[in-house]
Amino acid sequence: MTILETALEARSKKINKVETTKALKAPMDVYAKLEEIAAAGYEGLAKEDSAYFLKCFGLFDKGEDFMLRVRIPAGQCTHEQAVRIGEVAKKYGNDYIDITTRMQVELRFLQIKDIATVLAELREVGISTFQTGVDNPRNIVTDPLDGLAYDNIIETKPLIDYMQAIFGENPEWISALPRKFNTAILGSLSNSCNIFGHDCCFVLAQKEGNFGFNIHLGARVGVQASDANLFVTSDEVPLFFKSLLTVFKNYGYRDNRNKNRLIFLINDVGIENLIAAIQEEANADFQTAGIDMVQSQSIALGSNKVLGRNGNYHYKIIVPSGIFSGSDLIESANVAEEFGTGDLRFTYDQNVYVTNIEPSKIETFENAELIKKYAEFNTLYFQDMIACAGTATCTFGVIPNKPDAIEMAHFLNSEVAIENANVRMNWSACPKGCGVHGIADIGFEGCKAKDSEGNRVDGVHIFLGGKITRRAAEAHTLHKALPITEAKHHVKYLLKTYAAQKHRGETYEAFDDRFLSQNYSFQALAFFTKINYILNDKLNLDVNFELDAEPKSSKREEYELFTFGLKLFKLLTGEKRFESVIGLEATKVRPRKIKRDEVSKLNPQVPAKLSEIIYMMTHEIKKERAAVFSELLMALKEV
Repeated sequence: MTILETALEARSKKINKVETTKALKAPMDVYAKLEEIAAAGYEGLAKEDSAYFLKCFGLFDKGEDFMLRVRIPAGQCTHEQAVRIGEVAKKYGNDYIDITTRMQVELRFLQIKDIATVLAELREVGISTFQTGVDNPRNIVTDPLDGLAYDNIIETKPLIDYMQAIFGENPEWISALPRKFNTAILGSLSNSCNIFGHDCCFVLAQKEGNFGFNIHLGARVGVQASDANLFVTSDEVPLFFKSLLTVFKNYGYRDNRNKNRLIFLINDVGIENLIAAIQEEANADFQTAGIDMVQSQSIALGSNKVLGRNGNYHYKIIVPSGIFSGSDLIESANVAEEFGTGDLRFTYDQNVYVTNIEPSKIETFENAELIKKYAEFNTLYFQDMIACAGTATCTFGVIPNKPDAIEMAHFLNSEVAIENANVRMNWSACPKGCGVHGIADIGFEGCKAKDSEGNRVDGVHIFLGGKITRRAAEAHTLHKALPITEAKHHVKYLLKTYAAQKHRGETYEAFDDRFLSQNYSFQALAFFTKINYILNDKLNLDVNFELDAEPKSSKREEYELFTFGLKLFKLLTGEKRFESVIGLEATKVRPRKIKRDEVSKLNPQVPAKLSEIIYMMTHEIKKERAAVFSELLMALKEV
């Protein structure tokens, strides 16, 4: 522990304001006074209660009302619980529900006078809201088809119950950690819960013929978890988890909250020393890592109806951006009871499963009014979409976000219909990344941008190529600060390329691995979408500028740039710019010179600025050509 003690001492010269607040009182003392607070209204609410302590129980003061996070372990909800949550939303929360990426729900618009009543009504059916905010272990996520899907090897819900029992409503653990702590445990082959994106990840693994879990630690926004070279059996999971939480509680940093997550302790002491401390705390020697068994994205990706290993169907109701209602949750529970076991399961991608529908009943089930209501969203661009709260309900939001995601999905449905395809598009309303945009095939982060007239408008940074499979990786920035009205066209051209070049049934992630990221630089892809937007959506030239199936530029930017210039010249003029510039240079033969305005003369619809850009891409003298795509992208802003 010496190395951890030294690291903690170096970061203990001061503590942050939240730690000062936490020292004022015990969270349970505030919880015990909820009825008094509700009776007194905002006048009975101490500043520190609003700022911190109520958040330990999922209550977030939004000024005129409260948001409440409801913990749903593994996303699994009984009929009785689902109905109660829906009733509470209807009675006290404007009939509004958000489904979140932690496989739980948020209720909004709750009045302070109703807080104690709401919590009591939820507790009557075994629902807790404890430790769903601030410095606590958050809801533990897993495969929503845990115990049901063909590829589920270890059922994890019993393990989650053991893990949650460690901290749960235990006063010793409430607000005990230096920072929030996210956990996931996956016993399936397919990755349906972003398994590598949490502080602590139990990843299905095999070692010497035995199934268990490899440990990956230390994810946060923009960073995937690292392999800890550790394997634990199902029986060892609770011991390892408690020991990890204890080490983090004792040695995690409490100074700069922006650098207090587990990853920062790992970076300072090294993952080997952290593991040594955990094993010392556990008084156990865990085995070294086995083989990660996570092979693919969700087995249900791109489909809303899955046949389980018990012979029954499990149907995913696609809920756009996770915006649900109490009324529809109640109806979902009733439909689930009529056609199945009555249970519902919330998903990481903000949807909800009705489970165990007998094959003989599936057709009648699909004709139920609620199912038909949401059937219009059973399309490519809605099925695998995630969007966090935006400006309507989150003080950090920069753009509306949820409506933006829905509008783009509708636009893409009308513009690029693709069969047998999967595309994950995730939206975050701000840099905090609650919409996990960094691991999406195509991700969006809300920002402000300038339109063509210089007006400040809602915009997004676009990210491309996130990975959630074994090689979990963050996406790369494709475009910065595009107006949302323009961004949808850039995405359209990426998806048209996917439609034209993909193999049968190939996911976008696999397609990106095989084609996009293998053949083109991100700078070239950014130029590709930008030039198509200008030619087709701004100038209405109806020019089909495509990416080559077998490019010869080998991701070398200068060659990509030159090749693109030649293609554009021919598309816009009908002539070849040069017969073979490389051959001419090699033989010292001077190519025919093209005057700077010649492109415009050959195609009068092309603006002079665009003509100049294409000319500079293909200048007959190599050293005079534009060197990088970034300068061309800047120049294109003037077109």
